[in-house]
Amino acid sequence: METLEDIELCFPELFNTSCRKPNHSHSEAVLIYIVMPLTSLVTVTLNLLVIISISHFRQLHTPTNFLLLSLAFSDCFVGVLMCFHIVITDGCWFLGDIMCALFNISDYTSTSASVGTMVLISVDRYVAICDPLYYSTKITVKRVTICICLCWVCSITYNSLLMNDNLNQINKYISCSGECVMVINYIAGVADIIFTFIAPVTVIIVLYMRIFVVAVSQARAMRSHITSVTLSSTVSAKKSELKAARTLGVVIVVFLACLCPYFCSSILGENSLFNVTSVPLQSWLFCFNSCLNPIIYAFCYPWYRKSIKLIVTFQIFEPDSCEAHVL
Repeated sequence: METLEDIELCFPELFNTSCRKPNHSHSEAVLIYIVMPLTSLVTVTLNLLVIISISHFRQLHTPTNFLLLSLAFSDCFVGVLMCFHIVITDGCWFLGDIMCALFNISDYTSTSASVGTMVLISVDRYVAICDPLYYSTKITVKRVTICICLCWVCSITYNSLLMNDNLNQINKYISCSGECVMVINYIAGVADIIFTFIAPVTVIIVLYMRIFVVAVSQARAMRSHITSVTLSSTVSAKKSELKAARTLGVVIVVFLACLCPYFCSSILGENSLFNVTSVPLQSWLFCFNSCLNPIIYAFCYPWYRKSIKLIVTFQIFEPDSCEAHVL
């Protein structure tokens, strides 16, 4: 039985309206105060390197890399928002109701933009592998840039409408001072799960299954030596395109693995057996995915390693460094 002296309040001066500080276990304390801040710092740093690399070096101005640039922006944003997740999981929100609403809409927007970019990456790889002759005419820098802008605009608009009630009455669902919550009604919640998770994941899986089938058939044809030069140039995708498809396939698989715990617990309900991960762990898992993406690039893309070397040695400040050969 707790006494009044044992109760810690977020705002002691507001005894009657203040939220109580939660008592964290040792593992939760380590996650909140050590692991999450370090993950946030590494995520922001690594994704800033991706953003600088693709933005600065002209050789990297390709449709696929611009999609990676969009993903890096959303990942970097996730890393920054992790600082606010730490405040929430610590139990007391000191930044006010307006910042709470802005944080929630930013958090959902970055998630939607990441999912949308993953769909665009899947479409890009599908055309590159399954229709290589028309890739350069169908997938251009201009078209990809327009699609990326539409993806972000739609994400902002969609989430603004989704949380309209929370934005119009900011403190409507706040039960005590120091709380930051966002409430979505049942219909909007179901629609969000369908449009942000089920539908995009279905599209991604279908496209990559098709890519896998085409890649396997090409490999078999090459081993059997039955593809002529003409057939090879017409049907076969370039080796570099297949490698890019494998790399981005890994990125997508990791993304889905990190996102599934949150959405599956949302689908099955808070009291379901699946909901074994705590809110802090779900938040960290999503941020950890954003940290993993640039690490995957470092292992799979030589241009990323070369770009990092030029950036950390400050060679990007030299004249015409944007024309450097990094491929």
